Amino acid sequence: MSLPATYSPDTHIRNSQTRSLRHRGFTLLELLVVMVIIGLLAGYVGPKYFAQIGKSEAKTAKAQIEALGKALDQYRLDTGSYPSTEQGLAVLNAPPADGSRWHGPYLQKALPQDPWGKAYQYRSPGEHGDYDLWSFGKDGQLGGTEEAADIVSWQ
Repeated sequence: MSLPATYSPDTHIRNSQTRSLRHRGFTLLELLVVMVIIGLLAGYVGPKYFAQIGKSEAKTAKAQIEALGKALDQYRLDTGSYPSTEQGLAVLNAPPADGSRWHGPYLQKALPQDPWGKAYQYRSPGEHGDYDLWSFGKDGQLGGTEEAADIVSWQ
């Protein structure tokens, strides 16, 4: 058996490379199946992930309220009383006008805001104890449930 006159080993190699390159890609159906699977995973995992973020913000607010409560307790030990509602939490970093017994600052850094970027609420004397300290939560309004629930010092 003889080979055609136009046959060369280089032509055979080029043709087999061209055929293998044509078969390397994905079909449209395969791409659509992969995209549907990714969409289903994102639909399942996404809400669970964002729910964890909401829980961590509430935990951060609770921890900050506890730290502020300890600073308020130290202030009371030094001055004999908790700051008034009018003085607010600012006296933890700057002495009040009659601050002869003030030995602060009682916070290492500036007065923090809650995880949602709003100021903590403070009232003294409080309805639930010597003072009430709270955050309105994600919605910034009194009350709420889940992520929008108020974070309070008295619970």
